[in-house]
Amino acid sequence: MKKGEKNMTENKEDIQQVPTTNPSIEKYLTTGAHIGTRFKSGDMNRYIYKQRKDGLKVLDVQLIDERVKQVGQFLAKYDPRLIAVVSRKMYGKTPAEEFAKSIGAYAITGRFVPGTFTNPRGKEFLQPQVVIVTEPESDAQAISEASKVRAVVVALASTNNLLANVDVVIPVNNKGRKSLALIYWLLAKEFLKARGDIPNDEAFPKKVEDFEYALKDGESEEQNMRRGRRDRRGPRVNRLEEAAGLAGGDRN
Repeated sequence: MKKGEKNMTENKEDIQQVPTTNPSIEKYLTTGAHIGTRFKSGDMNRYIYKQRKDGLKVLDVQLIDERVKQVGQFLAKYDPRLIAVVSRKMYGKTPAEEFAKSIGAYAITGRFVPGTFTNPRGKEFLQPQVVIVTEPESDAQAISEASKVRAVVVALASTNNLLANVDVVIPVNNKGRKSLALIYWLLAKEFLKARGDIPNDEAFPKKVEDFEYALKDGESEEQNMRRGRRDRRGPRVNRLEEAAGLAGGDRN
């Protein structure tokens, strides 16, 4: 998929008929936020704009933009201290942490400790009202526990993901380093604007690069792509069923 992202702006297949006056639209295109996988789940079919000749599914850019704004305004109704953002994915670590810092929420990155939302005796126990997950499959344990405590689950989801126990979906490339940075950066701005903490986008002091996972010395996106290839082989239904109790279907 990274190769698809790299060549995205050169590929006419990626062009969608969307307003060019919206600066966010160009950012989605240049970061590959709209590029999905070669697989699609029944849950995500409604968010797919088209399929490219190389088999990659393309998400609706305008829908991504609308959903980011809607979710930002929705989250602003909650005390940020009662919002938890979760990312087991490596590329989601920095975006999730920067988002949490920006709005005053709680970030859980890396391994999600079982019982974090359900075991009051646990050291990491939290009682969030909203849980944002970076990838439904990787963050299945967090989704399962959030559902048990009746927290609202917001998920960043690509074309191959299942949406069991997910309440609100942001259809987006949740595997790309730059794509994840962009989405969490935009969400932070929308949240702060909705709460009146900043008057406009220009007042947000952080740059999208601040939300981007920094590759370490000797680390390459190609290596990480191979390491995470299993994520792009389509939905692993059994794993999600085991963690969430059912598979398929959007509670929204």
